[in-house]
Parts: sequence; structure tokens; C-alpha cells
Amino acid sequence: MASFVRRTALFSVSQFKSLQLVPVLRMASTGVNVAGLQKDKAYVGGKWVTAKSGKTFEVTNPANGKILGSVPDMDRSDAQAAIEVAYKTFQSWKTTLPKERSNILRRWFELCVKHKKELATLITLEMGKSFPESEGEIAYSSNFLEWYSEEARRIYGDVTPTPASNKRVMVIKQPVGVAAMITPWNFPSAMLTRKVGAALAAGCTVVAKPAEDTPFSALALCELAEQAGVPPGVFNVITSSRENASPIGKELCENPLVSKISFTGSSTVGKILLSQCASTVKRTSMELGGNAPFIVFDSADVDKAIQGLMFAKFRVTGQTCICANRILVQEGIYDKFVQALAKAIESQLKVGDGFEPGVTQGPLINARAVEKVEGLVNSSVSDGAKVIVGGSRKDGPGHFFNPTLLADVTTDMRVSTEEIFGPVAACIRFKTEEEAVTIANSTSYGLASYFYTSDISQSYRVSEALEFGMVGVNESAMTGPETTFGGWKESGLGSEGGKHGIDEYLQFKNVCYGIQPKP
Repeated sequence: MASFVRRTALFSVSQFKSLQLVPVLRMASTGVNVAGLQKDKAYVGGKWVTAKSGKTFEVTNPANGKILGSVPDMDRSDAQAAIEVAYKTFQSWKTTLPKERSNILRRWFELCVKHKKELATLITLEMGKSFPESEGEIAYSSNFLEWYSEEARRIYGDVTPTPASNKRVMVIKQPVGVAAMITPWNFPSAMLTRKVGAALAAGCTVVAKPAEDTPFSALALCELAEQAGVPPGVFNVITSSRENASPIGKELCENPLVSKISFTGSSTVGKILLSQCASTVKRTSMELGGNAPFIVFDSADVDKAIQGLMFAKFRVTGQTCICANRILVQEGIYDKFVQALAKAIESQLKVGDGFEPGVTQGPLINARAVEKVEGLVNSSVSDGAKVIVGGSRKDGPGHFFNPTLLADVTTDMRVSTEEIFGPVAACIRFKTEEEAVTIANSTSYGLASYFYTSDISQSYRVSEALEFGMVGVNESAMTGPETTFGGWKESGLGSEGGKHGIDEYLQFKNVCYGIQPKP
């Protein structure tokens, strides 16, 4: 994702340090006006609506704790209403021509590109990542709409051979129906378009619930979808606080009018949703947690491996499901690698508000995230790990944790067995290729993995031996709209992106025709 990132900050600290509430976020001095895309209501049936209860909840900036605004705190009854709207709309949307859906998605893509600075600003405000990274996310996010605008016209069926001369058999693909989506806060735009783009291209309607930390990005996409011509009721977004998230999720899973659930988040929550979907045997796709190994063999180009690790570990301040979690370094280069990594962390990373020039490490999403990362570091040190760089919170306001390098980490430490989701590189020493593969696979997760080597035979052996849905060989930027994204084991079900992503929203139907002989 960071391959799209532009390393030029467009805003200064002084221009932003006084920002507090959504209504005043006009940014006239920068030439960027986000007021037209900031919405304080949910979007259902083509209308901006409040919660039936009238309740709202506040959204804060994780970099300084200031309130950005509030959105509706919807409950299960609001979710039911949105589902009913989406189900009614599906009856007409499913009959639209693929070209029509394609044109709408293309216009949506173009509008996102046109408003990339406004959309990126919202991401940095509510999620905290650096503004260049936010711009990168909008490029990535928009490209999913472009990709699926093209895939909408490539939904092919089959004509299959039969054993009888008086029969003809076809397999056709039809949209599954209403697709419910629950999206995370770390990529509040891209994780939504990756799902919605595929669903709308297939002919499904959508009810989406964004994370309570980052609702503004989703609501901004609703505004642009409406401008692009997405009909009322096709794309619906409901918002809720953490307290109402569970009952809304339960409604999305158990409501018989919903035919499909797509979720990106933790494996723990994913398992709960799967169990709730069982009563209606609902179709699901799950992109869940990870514990990605990053293996560096003795033959690797250390400089390239360091460069790859800096991206794989520290993008979005370590808050992605495919971030390198366990850094496995072969004993022959271990000390050299740790020293080089320490220098890279100290020279290349800057912590601060995402709008500050040169900042690469924004805040963690909330106080709970900081406490978790701090607990993992302290636990590792208690068990014998050494802090080479960082290891503590950043002084001052906001949810910041300094980039950290731990050496002498062992496989039984919590930092090795749990998903870190923060800027902590935990280095583990290994001896042989077999040992590295065994350590890498000794997890219930199977999302992303990476390794660096100059041995071509080793690259084949290890890539085939790793039990992960995605493998980067001498490469850490391996995802894009054209590629399949999905995990093995407890890291998920199904896939997103690529030519297979749209199949998650299609039913295969076998049609057999009886042919009468000519009289």
C-alpha cells in the first residue's frame, strides 16, 4: 500500500494544531476544504439519517485527543431498517446491465481521485496515519473501484458437456443478494472499497458498518457514491459506538434477508460472527488476524532486507494485519542485521502528528492499543529480551509509542505468539532453513509471510513450505487490486481483490435444458 505513498507533506503543524471540531475543518489556508465530505449522519436509502434513538457518539483524533465531531449511535433496530431497504433495492439493482454498474463504479473512482486530498485529510484526522500514507491509501482505495468497474463486465458462465444428447447444461453466475460488511479502522477507505466495489459490480446491495473509530471516511465515500450515480438503497452505511457494535453484528449475521457477510478484523471477533452466521448458513468471507514471519537468510542482501522490513513492519505504525510480526534472522548475519536495523529505525522514522512534515509514525488508534503494545514489550524484557531502540511511550498528548527494536527474542515470548499491531520489531535468531520454516508455521495464523534470500532453490523450497495465503520473496509490497488477498488457517476464509474477489458475491447456478428431438 505504501507503494502509492508520496513523501511530501502538504500541511504544516501550525495549520492544524488548532483544529478541534468537524464544523471548523475548512482548511481554507491550505486550499483543502473537507466540509463538503464530512457527514454527521448515517446513509440509508439514499438519505442522511439519524439513529432512531437520537443518540450519537464522539469521534476523536488519536494524535491529540481532540473531538472531531459526532455521528449516530445506531442500534439493532436501525440495522434491521437498513437491511430491509437494501433487500428491497436489490430486487431492481440485480437486473441492471453490467455495463451500467461498470460506468457507475468508474465515475465513483474518478470522484475519489478528484477528492483525494480531502479524503486523505479525513483519514489522518480520525485514524492518525501520516498524510502521505493517507494519500497512498486513497490511491489504493480508488483503484479497487476502478478494478471492479472493469470486472463487472467480465462475469462469465460456462457451457458444460453432458452425457445425454437430449440435454444442454449451462452454469450461470448471479448476485448473492444483500451483502453486509464490517470494516476496520486501520484502512477505513480501502477496506470498504475492496468489498463494496466487488459487491456492486456483481449486482449486490450493501449494508456496511465501519469501525467506531473511523466513521467519517466511510460516510465521505457515501457522498461520492451518490454523486457518481449509485442508486438510493444500493450502498448503505450505518454507524455505531463500540457498545452497539456487537448487537448490530449479530443482526447482520442472523437476519435472513442478508445473504453474505464480509468482515475484516480480529480472529476472535471473526469466530463469533461465523458462529452467528450458522443459523442461516450465511455465506461469509473473513480477513482476520495475522502473525507474519519475516525471515532473513544468511545469503540475503542485508540492505534490501532492511529496506523491505522497514516497510513491512512500520507502515501505518505497525497497525496492519500483514505487518511483519516475528523477525527471524539466521545466526550468521544476526548481529549485523540487528545493528543495521537499529540505525535504520533511528534515522528513517519520525514520530508525531500525521500532518507534520517528515512524520512516518503516527499515533496508535487509542489508549487500549498503547497499553497492549507496552505490555508486550515489558513482558518480553522481563523474559530476557533486550531493548535496542525505543521501548516506551512518547511523551505528550496522543496515543504514541516509539518505534522499538527488541533483540534476543524467543519463540515463547508473548511478542512472538500474539499479534503486536504496533511499531515493535522483535528479532529471533535461528540456525537452519528447516528451523526457520518450523518457527514460521508454528502459529494458528496464516495470512502474510516474507523472506529474503539470494538462493534461487531456497526461494522455491521455502515459498512452497510456508503455510500462508501470501508470500513475499525478496519483496514486502505484494498487494494490490489485481492480486488475491486472503489467509489460511485462522486468518480467514475466501479472498478479496483480483479476479477471484468478485466470486465471493456471486452464486453459481446449474441450468439443465431438456431438448426434444425434431418431429
